[in-house]
Amino acid sequence: MTKNSIWLLVADAGRARVFEIDAQARALVRTPVWEMETEIAPSRDIGSDRPGRAFDSAGQGRHAEEPRTDPHRYEKLQTAHHIAHFLDDQRKKEAFGQLIVVAPPQMLGDLREEMSHELKKLIGAELAKDLSMLPRHELEQHLDEFMGV
Repeated sequence: MTKNSIWLLVADAGRARVFEIDAQARALVRTPVWEMETEIAPSRDIGSDRPGRAFDSAGQGRHAEEPRTDPHRYEKLQTAHHIAHFLDDQRKKEAFGQLIVVAPPQMLGDLREEMSHELKKLIGAELAKDLSMLPRHELEQHLDEFMGV
């Protein structure tokens, strides 16, 4: 891996894989450079059983308090943060010179929010599609247009 390497990030909210692209062979290098997998539980399993209660500002009434953020959504944002942090560390080490990002639309947006300005400059292409569960050989078929970058 060198500064001239092209890396491919294939991610969704629960899984990320980074491959190196061999542009001459128009293929992915056999094993991922990096993999991450996390299980994100549904919001109902993350939050408490009942929302907290609060008194009205005027009067004797009480009402349920809704959480400020959805715990499920928060976990997805944390995943994007973790991925962007790894990529930025590798950018600083000059492990790659170009990045292709493939992720579902929401995750793609989350990743963009978490990426540093310098890392964003290295993005050569983006594809808003969920291909995270595909094996390596099927990824190559879906991403043929990017393989000769």
